[in-house]
Amino acid sequence: MSDLLSSLGHAVVYAVLAGALLVLAYYVLDLVTPGHLGSHLRGVDERGDESVHAASKSAAVVTSAWLVSNAAVLFTAIWTNGARDLGEALGWTLAFGALGIVLNAVMFFVIEAITPGDLRKIVTSPGPVRPLAYVAASSALSVGLIVCASIA
Repeated sequence: MSDLLSSLGHAVVYAVLAGALLVLAYYVLDLVTPGHLGSHLRGVDERGDESVHAASKSAAVVTSAWLVSNAAVLFTAIWTNGARDLGEALGWTLAFGALGIVLNAVMFFVIEAITPGDLRKIVTSPGPVRPLAYVAASSALSVGLIVCASIA
């Protein structure tokens, strides 16, 4: 019973740390895109009213990929280091989680620099998913996989 309670406690601590890092990842993406990311996702027009026509499906694709990428890094860090001392394993999770967020932000700007147009505006424009959003989403997933491979 003691092992079960200890494992449940560890799961709660990992979930809190991972949840905080995913919230941080969301806000970093919010910082690198123009306007308020939540407004682009909800579809808020100039008057502040919600409208499906103001929603950016591109922002939804990129945000989803960004969060999955960072969640994969956190999962891999926890899975790979879970047998270590809890404090050491949390340190690995925090370090690689932060690295994944930073590398995703850097790669977002690299993709913007090497592709035509303004990626940040394209990603947040209302309407259907734009092809460049798929590129940004794929880039985020690729960064996550590379960081996962470096952990394992």
